[in-house]
Amino acid sequence: MLNNADVVVVGAGIAGLATAHQLIAAGLSVTVLEAAPQVGGRMATDTVDGFRLDRVGPLFTAPEVAGVPLRPFAPGVLVHSDGRCVRWGAPHTPWGTGPRGTASRGTGGVRGLGGARGMARALAGAPRNPAVSLDQARLGASLVRLATTPAQRILTRTERTAQEALSARLPARTVQGVLRPLLAALLGDPDLTTSSRRADLALRSFARGRLGVPEGGSGALVARLAAALPPGTVRTGVRVTDASISRVSTAEHGVFGCRAVVVATDGRTAAELLPGLRVPEYRAATVLHHTAPVAPTADPVLILESDPGGPVAHTAVMSAVDPRRAPDRRVLITSTVLGTPPDDTERRVRKHLATLYGVSTDDWELLALHHTPQAHPVLRPPFDPERPVRLLAGLYVCGAHRGTGTPFGALATARRTATALLADLGVRPAATQPGANAA
Repeated sequence: MLNNADVVVVGAGIAGLATAHQLIAAGLSVTVLEAAPQVGGRMATDTVDGFRLDRVGPLFTAPEVAGVPLRPFAPGVLVHSDGRCVRWGAPHTPWGTGPRGTASRGTGGVRGLGGARGMARALAGAPRNPAVSLDQARLGASLVRLATTPAQRILTRTERTAQEALSARLPARTVQGVLRPLLAALLGDPDLTTSSRRADLALRSFARGRLGVPEGGSGALVARLAAALPPGTVRTGVRVTDASISRVSTAEHGVFGCRAVVVATDGRTAAELLPGLRVPEYRAATVLHHTAPVAPTADPVLILESDPGGPVAHTAVMSAVDPRRAPDRRVLITSTVLGTPPDDTERRVRKHLATLYGVSTDDWELLALHHTPQAHPVLRPPFDPERPVRLLAGLYVCGAHRGTGTPFGALATARRTATALLADLGVRPAATQPGANAA
């Protein structure tokens, strides 16, 4: 059976759905095919007992994306190292002040948080450590410079690894103790092998904004995009086996004829469908969601682990950041482990969380554990934020792996793909298109 449309988009993640929006707005008929039973890809959100649980949980640095508001963390981050937590702030916090009047610039070290009261004291302010304060001042000045540097100028800088570039301008203790765990949270790269250009773009976004998460879960973004498409546009549970310029074959749903094909899957699936396409590297991530009788802190702070032993890279009481993710004022703690998780992941994570929050975790309940082998594209030098999306006239590929590796990067590739496709078909684009405004 032949199903006809002007364009078939393979993949209903954020890039595929955004591309479909722009093509439909220009007057083309579009069919979006998704192998999974739901839309979203890496940005899918599962519902368990009323909790909304992200599978990967990317962090954002803008007030909203795709029309969905973001719920901000407290300004800056709380870095755990050598048994104590230190507050490190971003120089700009345009979404408002921190919780309960806390400042965006750091506190000194607090040894032994001792539960919610200790955490509150760490956030509200503690006696300053002169060495820490000096490091904060240097890092703050560096972030201010990045915040005011045009992105295009960053992309012309001499390129090397993030480790090499950051070590050349900041003390080793700041790079390893603060920027390494921060870039692990932003890019999934605890080893700082990412291109220095990409790392600087991520730090620039951090310096210019506030970290946040989509209200109601990352899946709210893709759900909103999917719901705004004409009924019947998206077909889930359809596995594509072959793609060419004029047709797409599926395992159980026949052949779809078309004038153009857009492959908007993850990079490895795209390479399987498009022989000759380079298979990108990925870093894995495992996200664990716990609920607890009492929140270990009421503050919406992102906690980073600086010590390499792990296993937790970063964690937060997500119900304090976004109450819509937990039912009936219940507590939701979300934690991320990067790389290949150990066999006893949940036990080790629970033990580590007890150290990070300073409370017993014996009565915490595991809601979900989700491992994603292809969570973060590896963006080593040389880094090209605009890898080609047009393979041939009528055949295109988009997604985070063709750009900056982030949801914003995925949206940018969708915009470039729609522009190229419409030009090839001789169709005038719509007046407005969903875009990307952050790295």
